[in-house]
Amino acid sequence: MAKAELRARPVRVKNKTPAPIQITAEQILREGLQEQAAADSLVRAPACQITDEIELDRYLDKKRKSFENLIRRAGPTNPAKWISYARWEESRPDFARARSVFERALSAHRSDHTLFLSYAAFEMRNEFLSHARNVWDRAVSVFPRIDQLWYKYAHMEEMIGNFPGARRVFDRWMRWEPDQEAWLSYVRFELRYKEIERARSIFEGLVRCRNRACAWIAYAKFEIRNGEILKARECYERAVEKLVGQEEEAVELLVAFAGFEEICKETERARGIYKFVLDRIPRDRTEYLYGKFLAFERLYGCQESIEDVIMAKRKFEYEDEVRKNPFNYDVWFDYIWLEESLGRKEKVREVYERAIANVPPAAEKRFWERYIYLWIWYALYEEVDVNDVDRARAVYKECLALIPHDKFSFSKIWLMAADFEIRRLNLKGARVILGNAIGRAPKGTIFEKYIELEWQLGNIDRVRRIYEKYLEWSPENASAWMKYAGMEIDLEETDSARAIFEVALSQPALDKPEDLWKASIDFESVTDRERARELFERLLELTKNVKVWISYGEFEACADEGDNVHERIDRARKVYQRGIDYFKIHAPKLKEERVMLLEHWLTTEASFGELGDTDSVHAMKPKKIKRRRHGEVEKGVAVYEEYIDYLFPEELEASNIKLFQAAYRWKKQKIAS
Repeated sequence: MAKAELRARPVRVKNKTPAPIQITAEQILREGLQEQAAADSLVRAPACQITDEIELDRYLDKKRKSFENLIRRAGPTNPAKWISYARWEESRPDFARARSVFERALSAHRSDHTLFLSYAAFEMRNEFLSHARNVWDRAVSVFPRIDQLWYKYAHMEEMIGNFPGARRVFDRWMRWEPDQEAWLSYVRFELRYKEIERARSIFEGLVRCRNRACAWIAYAKFEIRNGEILKARECYERAVEKLVGQEEEAVELLVAFAGFEEICKETERARGIYKFVLDRIPRDRTEYLYGKFLAFERLYGCQESIEDVIMAKRKFEYEDEVRKNPFNYDVWFDYIWLEESLGRKEKVREVYERAIANVPPAAEKRFWERYIYLWIWYALYEEVDVNDVDRARAVYKECLALIPHDKFSFSKIWLMAADFEIRRLNLKGARVILGNAIGRAPKGTIFEKYIELEWQLGNIDRVRRIYEKYLEWSPENASAWMKYAGMEIDLEETDSARAIFEVALSQPALDKPEDLWKASIDFESVTDRERARELFERLLELTKNVKVWISYGEFEACADEGDNVHERIDRARKVYQRGIDYFKIHAPKLKEERVMLLEHWLTTEASFGELGDTDSVHAMKPKKIKRRRHGEVEKGVAVYEEYIDYLFPEELEASNIKLFQAAYRWKKQKIAS
């Protein structure tokens, strides 16, 4: 009864919160394994006491059975158990059984050469040299490409003093043509016993088998160590002949060859080799080889030779750049200037020809703008530096023939070609070039150059014809019209100059008509003031700009011989008044222009002295006031800005009248109410 009540009573858990230190299942297993390993290390197998042969046989059978079970459980891919089994048999010592275990292991693991290593080591440890030699023979026959087996085999023969046997092992190995280190091991073996000729024959076999730069370099270093400088040089020369078609190998060999000649104090030979290899250098090894060559020149060369190396390095850099992008004309310029600094004319011409051969692929002027300077520099080089006039003329001619003048042209090259002929006193040739330029690619600068040439020669008729062609080609060019008229003025051909101005002013479109009108008026102001006055009136029909009114007023105010002062002042006042009336009636919004005109009028009246009437002009001046107006809206808030406004007298009077009228209406309304 008590037990039933005890089972029926619920179990109370006092604290359900997690423990402060949490223990994982992984931690429990790890601690268990550690404790088990510690216990195993303390527990030792009981000592086995054997008293007779029967117990010994029983123990050996048990031990062998355990090894067999281990081998069977390990599987065919684990030779370590076989080796442990064989070593146990060796420790007995039962060499026959150990050999049996190794043979069984070799049958089970035919592709594992480590078993042969352990097998041969077992035989050598126990001084069974014939057995060991047999094992090594089998090993190198099965695995001829495993260098470790050959090394161990030859080392064994050398250690027991069987030098012919070791040599035979190396000879067998070399028939398989191994890598260079194997050959060098054979060489070191022969050198240990002072067999120099045999070592030399081995090197011959190496370079015959491995025709590589490193093999030839090792051969040459062998001869150097033995004091055979001539044979070492002969070795390098033979190597150069053998490796002439292999660029990378030849570069490595030639660098070593140059270092050899440097050691032998043959500086000229070393310099020649460096230059030879730099002419055939791969681009990715430029920095390394130039660094070595520069270090060599710093030791054995002079200042000029060092600069030559630096120049050659820069030259190779430019060659690499133009090879990557032949249309990079800036690099071509740098390359050309480098060659010009060296002073080799033929080489400079060669680089110029290579550069100008890279014609821009697109017939657009922006691609030709840099390219055309190559031709200009080429022509200047031939003319100035080389003083070859015929070649310079040929360069200009070829360049002008190359440019597609129907799409675009360059006036600079035409002008330079003409200047070249002028310097050579070939005026006919210069006229031909400028005439062709006008016919094929007319430009304003070409016309001006041709005009300047003929003007200096005094050919006025030619100048007039050129001006006529110029203006036929560009009738809107106001500057050309003014220069043409200016030439006639200089020649005192007044009627011709006036006719030119008339034709120019009648053109429907001009680029700078204000300059042309000013020039025409200035001309007539000196020759015929009535005509100048007519021109001002004609100009005012075209435009009512404030500058025209100011110029007209100043013109009328200027003193002239035989002119009445009062009439002159009266005419000036009329012009200014007409301008003020125009801005007052027809352009009331142009208040600043009206103020400007009043300021000039006031200045003019002041210049009249006692005859001037400044008070009347002052009476027309406006009142300057500040006003506010809406500006741009910023963040939803209207911004006001101040500006200057002008209130003229008539506007001020009108505003006062309106103010009085409003006040009268207010007063009348107040009385009525």
